[in-house]
Amino acid sequence: MEKTKSNDLFERRNKVVSNGVGIFVKTTAKSAKGAIITDLDNNEYIDLGGGIGVLNAGHCPKEVVEAIKAQADKLIHTCFHVSAYDGYVELCEKLVEILPHGDRTKVMLTNTGAESVENAIKIARQATKRPAVICFSDGFHGRSLMGMSLTSKVTYKTDCGPFAPEVYRMEYPNFYKNGDDLSEDEFSIQEMARLEEFVKNYVDVNSVAAIILELVQGEGGFNIAPKKYIKLLRKFCDKYGVMLIFDEVQTGFCRTARWGAYQHYDVVPDISTWAKSMGSGMPIGCVIGKADVMDAVTPGTIGGTYLGNPVCCAAALATIKLMKDQKLNERAAKIGEIFVSKFKTFSELTPFIGDVRALGAMVAIEFVTDTQSKNPNADFCDKFVAKCLEKNVILLRAGNSKNIVRILSPIVITDIEIDKALQIMEDSLKEIIKG
Repeated sequence: MEKTKSNDLFERRNKVVSNGVGIFVKTTAKSAKGAIITDLDNNEYIDLGGGIGVLNAGHCPKEVVEAIKAQADKLIHTCFHVSAYDGYVELCEKLVEILPHGDRTKVMLTNTGAESVENAIKIARQATKRPAVICFSDGFHGRSLMGMSLTSKVTYKTDCGPFAPEVYRMEYPNFYKNGDDLSEDEFSIQEMARLEEFVKNYVDVNSVAAIILELVQGEGGFNIAPKKYIKLLRKFCDKYGVMLIFDEVQTGFCRTARWGAYQHYDVVPDISTWAKSMGSGMPIGCVIGKADVMDAVTPGTIGGTYLGNPVCCAAALATIKLMKDQKLNERAAKIGEIFVSKFKTFSELTPFIGDVRALGAMVAIEFVTDTQSKNPNADFCDKFVAKCLEKNVILLRAGNSKNIVRILSPIVITDIEIDKALQIMEDSLKEIIKG
């Protein structure tokens, strides 16, 4: 192995860090700014993974760094349950403003997306006095006990059972994979009929507290739920008194060219979960819900020692302001258009691209063995990601078969950086095809 500072770090890592802490991309970081990461050997990488969707406002945005420093000088921790502070309340006020859930909205802050999911399920169960939860194939909701139970991919759960009870999984409404010759609306009606059958055969709907899903699946491969399906799902939940939970951990904060993906659907959830880009890399998330739902909870059953930490709240407030000032929702829409347009030309270079899909700047290419069968082509995807990494572009894979490349670049990425990354991706594709 070549002697570099990066390789040395991985040798040290192997000696002291558990093998269970996976390596998704073998790079290092000494510093980062905007959409560029500089590794320990001073190599620069264009980051199209964004810390797995955490850096919509970019690496180390000046305004956020300054807010963190200023807050750390004044107050780092008290525990909001013990001594309340303005930052927590102000952040909740901002979240209610940009992500309203009906006439009255309330919020609780968390540390992570998985913690948001755990609390959302507790809130739904207390609000309905019911135990069961319905989730979907290809879904990812975290690595905590409830998060793993809801998560579909079995390799994330190896030897971790037993899992939380009363969790029921059905097929995600994947139009690309299962739409056949139906229109999207016809497919949505068909899938809702499946749900009606599901609650007759697998779980009594009167025992169901919540249905939780990602409007655009993250780890599952950026599968986008059809709009008609979500509207019908809202009606289903209203009919049976079920809480509708949208997991917006990866879709939130300008990623889909809206503050939340649900704002594309004209459907308001009862509860939603958030984290990732909310704090520009600081550990903070939240649960947002209709006020009557959020207040149907026994005091003391939700919360925690570090939730809504003052420094993290300051980072989130500065991040939201930056996103507004720089109009990142509008920028995300433009970025999505650029990537989708270029990726569609890639389909002319190889028969192994089955689909290009996006909602805002949440963009994916799905690699297949052939477009007829749509069988996953993980080998081609591996080669493509590896070749791009050789040329200093960081890409992330997704999907249960890891045959999908997902774009989660910082939304502050420049047009010059996008053009350079896309040229590298095109060159890499051509080299693989030629080889």
